Amino acid sequence: MTRVTGDWVKAPATQAVFDVIEGAGHRAWFVGGCVRDALAWRPVKDIDIATDATPEAVMALAEAAGLKAVPTGIDHGTVTIVSGEIPHEVTTLRRDVETDGRRAVVAFASEIAEDAARRDFTMNALYADRAGEVIDPTGEGVRDLQAGHIRFVGDAGTRIREDYLRILRYFRFLARFGSAGPEPDALAAISDHLAGIDTLSAERLGHEMRRLLEAPDPAPAVATMAQVGVLMRVLPGADSAPLAPLVHLEEALGVAPDWVRRLAALGGEDAAERLRLSRTDAKRLEIIRGAALEGAAPKAAGYYLGEAAALDALLLRGAFLGEPVAQTALDAAKRGAAAEFPLKAADLMDRFQGPALGAALKAREARWVASGFTLDRAALLKD
Repeated sequence: MTRVTGDWVKAPATQAVFDVIEGAGHRAWFVGGCVRDALAWRPVKDIDIATDATPEAVMALAEAAGLKAVPTGIDHGTVTIVSGEIPHEVTTLRRDVETDGRRAVVAFASEIAEDAARRDFTMNALYADRAGEVIDPTGEGVRDLQAGHIRFVGDAGTRIREDYLRILRYFRFLARFGSAGPEPDALAAISDHLAGIDTLSAERLGHEMRRLLEAPDPAPAVATMAQVGVLMRVLPGADSAPLAPLVHLEEALGVAPDWVRRLAALGGEDAAERLRLSRTDAKRLEIIRGAALEGAAPKAAGYYLGEAAALDALLLRGAFLGEPVAQTALDAAKRGAAAEFPLKAADLMDRFQGPALGAALKAREARWVASGFTLDRAALLKD
């Protein structure tokens, strides 16, 4: 018997949710990510619960018990019950009635085997009762998780046609759980359905790419994406080659992974638009990639960009060139970020006015930066 354990299973607030549902004669199980992550000895972040109770019944039962119930996705069978300040996503068992590759029409089901059959990967089709005893309806989920195999539930092509985003989800799970490497059958099915990627919204693509690039080391998965044609479909013109050197540099220097920095390493045409990035992320992407390609000196990068962006640019530059980034370069960028230009516009107003004043100040600032910040105020005031 396989069992998941942990404080999250035994938490009184979570057990109270089971009490509410099962006390009314319905059944409930932990499902999906929480079971998978617990079995993989990874932190459990979100608690999802499956039940044979309808969402309306779940809402009514929770409210009668004094628990907050939010209809977060009630049209699709999901209600969020807040118990002990912990959100629990409670979803009625479902089966697909109709799919078009982007969204599904579902009907409620009564057995977990039906619910499991519509899930994407075997390791996500895992359930556990309130005591933590694991139920594996496909008979393959626990084994695949332990072996590092990312397998679609049933026929891979069928699962992909139900939702083409599962192509990107495959590579995200490959990066985090796929220690055995990609499955030939899965890659063949993905290759046969590349056109489906074009039907997905920029928001959905951006969300999946972000989660993929947040993995500790997404480089092998992204390289496989490139090999089968997925990367070019998502980001035309992207190059997966610089990603592995970037990840190695991050690890060598003890720098925290950053998905925008990693996206900048990939490049691609109109990446910000194709992935619908926020204005902040889009601007950052443009700045750090531009600075890396220009190859600004560490001190200058620190001064003009700030320490964090200069670090990004230096790491990217190293990845593009396949070269290490010395600690001295990082220190120089830090000093540049702390440097303060010794002149102000008022210092030149006796000789320059209007646009000429701005040009004169800018020219002196450039000289000061080029000198490595060694020119003092007196030297800068001399023509």
